[in-house]
Amino acid sequence: MTTSTPLAFIYDRNATASSPYLDMRLDGCHNYAEQRRGWQVAGDWIDRGDHALDSERPEFGALLEIMRTQAGRRQVICLVHTWDRLARDPEQRISLQQRVAMVGGFCATTFNETDERAHAVLVGRGDA
Repeated sequence: MTTSTPLAFIYDRNATASSPYLDMRLDGCHNYAEQRRGWQVAGDWIDRGDHALDSERPEFGALLEIMRTQAGRRQVICLVHTWDRLARDPEQRISLQQRVAMVGGFCATTFNETDERAHAVLVGRGDA
């Protein structure tokens, strides 16, 4: 892997028609990635409506496909505002985090939380 600037893939889900809170979360993610961490932002992926609540997450799947193409070139991060933005159900959240790890990335929140170490071990890369 090269040592170039990490690439952040911002993810959220929004089940309601209203989006002011979504906009605030996305702004927070952009600020965290660009200003606080110095990461390049690849874009925003948002699952809406029923897709925000169930296991069918087309935008999350699209994020993973693009992330997979970049993982060998630089560090890739799925950035969410809080862990609940992946899923409120712990089992579903862990499943989504494992999918990120399997394409070579890790997840982080805007509250300085990360699963980088756990995912490095999961995919056999040793210590993070």
